[in-house]
Amino acid sequence: MNNNATMVRTSLTVLCAILFALPLWWVAVSALRPENDIFRYLSPLSWGTLLPLNFTLEHVVELWSGPFRLAIMNSIIVTTVTILVGLAICSAAAFALAIIDFPGRNIVFIVMVVSFLIPFDAIAVPLYQTMRNLNLQNTYTGLVLPGIGNGLAVFLLRQFFLGIPKELREAAMIDGMGWFGVFWRIYLPLSVPALISAALILFVFQWQAYLWPLLIAPAPDYKVAAVAIAQFSTQYDVNYALIFAAALFISLIPMVILTGFQRGFSASVASTGGKE
Repeated sequence: MNNNATMVRTSLTVLCAILFALPLWWVAVSALRPENDIFRYLSPLSWGTLLPLNFTLEHVVELWSGPFRLAIMNSIIVTTVTILVGLAICSAAAFALAIIDFPGRNIVFIVMVVSFLIPFDAIAVPLYQTMRNLNLQNTYTGLVLPGIGNGLAVFLLRQFFLGIPKELREAAMIDGMGWFGVFWRIYLPLSVPALISAALILFVFQWQAYLWPLLIAPAPDYKVAAVAIAQFSTQYDVNYALIFAAALFISLIPMVILTGFQRGFSASVASTGGKE
């Protein structure tokens, strides 16, 4: 009976995986076939729908020969800086909210939790006005700043820090270690899974961002990949081949990263469930 149940669950899991993978596979195949063949095999469905019968790398070469190459590099730069600076800020904020007892700590935590429940679109325009007044339009700084303070990352790190035995902190402080030493030498080394999870949250937020880069960095030298894809569609023409090729590349990078670090993410989430 158990074997049958296991077989059913495995079969359903494989089926769900295939269903989720099919759209991405079709995008990949469409990027590797002539533009005239992209929609030719959709009705009726056939092997040509999922296999590039006329294989070509023309669109991939054209994609990387144009401005998209700079856009993908901008996305990598902005995302990397966001992760590094964001981890420093979010981990420090989480440590203070979890360990240091200061007046108004619970109020600050509540405000922080509420902040990541507000849709970013609701604050994008006033935030843009603030950035423009600071002359941060068309700069990497303007692209990075909104992503470095992520409430969800702070919440996750705080919950993890609460689970670290306080005896470690007390023993270190008896030996003369200050708050920064406790944070740097005890809490951070023990919080690698949580840091990985926070980094993934920061990565996903910045990598898939479209509205904010579109507002703050319209100049060609600062366009990111998500915005650059929109340039392949105009009022009178849509280059589906380049859109699919670009979508393939900006999907593969997070897919590889998330797959590689999914164990650390799962361990962090599993260890934060019961802490207050």
